[in-house]
Amino acid sequence: MPPNLCLILLLCISTSKTRATAIGLNWGTAASHPLPPPKVVELLKNNNVARVKLFDADPLVLQALSGSKIAVTVGIPNSMLRSLNSSKKAAESWVHDNVTRYFSNSGRGSGVRIEYVAVGDESFLQSYGDQFHPFVIGAATNIQTALMRANLAGEVKVVVPCSSDTIQSESNLPSKGHFRSDLNKTMTQLLTFLNKHHSPFFVSISPFLSLHQNKNISLDFSLFKENAHPHRDSHRTYKNSFDLIYDTVVTALSTAGYPEMDIVVGQIGWPTDGAANATSSIAETFMKGLITHLQSKSGTPLKPRVPPTETYIFSLLDEDQRSIAAGNFERHWGLFTFDGQAKYHVDLGQVSRNLVNAQNVDYLSPKWCVVNNNQDLSNATAIALEACSAADCTALSPGSSCFNLSWPANISYAFNSYYQQHDQQAASCGFGGLGLITTVDPSTEKCRFSIQLRTSRSSSIYPPSLLHWMLSAIATILVCLQQFQ
Repeated sequence: MPPNLCLILLLCISTSKTRATAIGLNWGTAASHPLPPPKVVELLKNNNVARVKLFDADPLVLQALSGSKIAVTVGIPNSMLRSLNSSKKAAESWVHDNVTRYFSNSGRGSGVRIEYVAVGDESFLQSYGDQFHPFVIGAATNIQTALMRANLAGEVKVVVPCSSDTIQSESNLPSKGHFRSDLNKTMTQLLTFLNKHHSPFFVSISPFLSLHQNKNISLDFSLFKENAHPHRDSHRTYKNSFDLIYDTVVTALSTAGYPEMDIVVGQIGWPTDGAANATSSIAETFMKGLITHLQSKSGTPLKPRVPPTETYIFSLLDEDQRSIAAGNFERHWGLFTFDGQAKYHVDLGQVSRNLVNAQNVDYLSPKWCVVNNNQDLSNATAIALEACSAADCTALSPGSSCFNLSWPANISYAFNSYYQQHDQQAASCGFGGLGLITTVDPSTEKCRFSIQLRTSRSSSIYPPSLLHWMLSAIATILVCLQQFQ
């Protein structure tokens, strides 16, 4: 055998024991004043992000990604599942408008390197009930058929992002992992579909939620700390929450008959505000631990040296219009603030090993709306409550960055949030004469009074279903803080 061929074979054998894992980012656009898509793509490229997962197919976003060579997962919102399930023509139209129109298998020229179509966004969430999941398989099947007709089925795979609560383990042991009983039929159909088309299983993994929901999980265990108390499952030892949850997924797939199906972690992250243990410093520790673990290619006890095929960090930017039904932290998952400024530093493959901020961001004027202390403030709390129902006051919630603001500084925060949300219009700082526009930044060391971006979607209003929750939550916060009067 020629020496060169021997060397090649040896290299193949030595590298076959481990598998490289790709790291990407989720890019959500549920923001009142989103960073312009071209600026976001520039941010991605400056940080050497090679993969991005979208939750929809916004034309402006896809246009911005054209020619970037970034691998893209295009999303189909849950609201479209019913129509795509019932109509093959609707699926063909969607594929034509959102895949064929932009597709390039290399990402060169004006094309977008689309790799996946994600059908639905965690449509199996238990809190959704039967609202979406009866339509997932039909929608996925019709999209697959439409891709085949467009001669793209060999290039673009159809996947279905699954929520973390799709899989359960009553004993919290990986060896007892299984799919939720109400999803047994649906999951059988889904796994059959994915296996037939050689598509991976997309699943969200949330050590943060696990920490808050499971009293047996410690913060150190969630953060990959070496001194964390290990968890044992028979003869297997688990040293961190990620491996524990991941192997629960592995067991569920194995029990269903698909032990070798590739797994993609569709969402994983740590919020920086809006709840206890949601801070930038803790998020940095988690993220560094996660990336070090993934890059070590050590795998898990059930899948040694076989890390996830791909892992998508949740998320790129904070989004002030995400649903807060699960908690105020939902608006604070970003590695970057809403304006593209890094909250902490983590190595995503950048040369500097520090995240690179968005450059030349176009802000509104440097002015804020605060409470006028020379007025009668007896009704200020009620007015601030009304302001928060149409703005983002999640940083005022218990355990958050602005929770310790004394009264009436917390009123000023609510006023400013509303004022910025409405593009600094003079009338939006009225509040019955209690508002005052200032050019003096009222921010504190821990609490940032934001200035919004000039790009605006301020006409967007929070869904009515969220207002009751927001009103009651903010009322509690403001009434409690009023004791500092």
